[in-house]
Amino acid sequence: MSITAAMVKELREITGAGMMECKKALVETDGNIEVAIENMRKSGAAKAAKKSGRVAADGIVKVAASADNKTAVLVEVNCETDFVAKDENFLGFTDAVVNAALDAKATDVETVMAVEIDGKSLEQLRTDLVAKIGENIQVRRVQLVECADGAVGHYSHGKNIGVVVATTGGDEELIKDLAMHIAAANPEYISEAQVPAAQLEKEKEILVAQAQDSGKPAEIIEKMVGGRIRKYLAEITLVGQPFVKDPDMTVEKLLNSKNANVVEFVRFEVGEGIEKKVDNFVEEVMAQARGN
Repeated sequence: MSITAAMVKELREITGAGMMECKKALVETDGNIEVAIENMRKSGAAKAAKKSGRVAADGIVKVAASADNKTAVLVEVNCETDFVAKDENFLGFTDAVVNAALDAKATDVETVMAVEIDGKSLEQLRTDLVAKIGENIQVRRVQLVECADGAVGHYSHGKNIGVVVATTGGDEELIKDLAMHIAAANPEYISEAQVPAAQLEKEKEILVAQAQDSGKPAEIIEKMVGGRIRKYLAEITLVGQPFVKDPDMTVEKLLNSKNANVVEFVRFEVGEGIEKKVDNFVEEVMAQARGN
């Protein structure tokens, strides 16, 4: 029987398990969803699925690079607690993921999770680990960076922040310094040319509205807004920021002094963009006292 995308989607919605796991279960049962669910429960996949809805905002960002410094990859693997983020089984799984991503030059999570190690896909290894540890574990994202005409460097700040930066010109020390700067200063773009026009226009509208409240003449407001826009661009662009190791020098001046250019950079921080539930135990107790 042909296994359709709709069947895989239905099984995923019922179990919460990964796509590869659901497809495998359907193939083994010739498309019988009920039997697939039963088999998944027996194998532990269902146990893992029950945990898949829980927020996994902790974890680790891992970086790996090729020996020739032309390719590097960043991955974020999430779990629920800092305790598990330090567990040797979790760390071993994370190493397997980042190495597989580098070897496969993967550009998406699905490609990485399909990689097999000792006869098991990384998706199956993830499911097994969830069943063993008892926490939701997810490979959230993967980013590949390649630079054939230059070099790629990286920096990790503990387990929480990872940076990959690709440059032309410069040297290994410069690339490491740039990666450390990006980890600390968190720029959004390399230069002004990359800032979307819509974002810049929105910021300008906000600044104009703020300046108009001052009651100053239009020509003064225009100068005020112009200055604030320049300051805004310096804050969000890599080349406009003061270099963290020498604040008297911008990153742009540093690059010029080394005859170098930044081609691309990627910065991952564990849990960024994930809403993590914060339990309010006072409200919880009060609600119980009120009988709610």
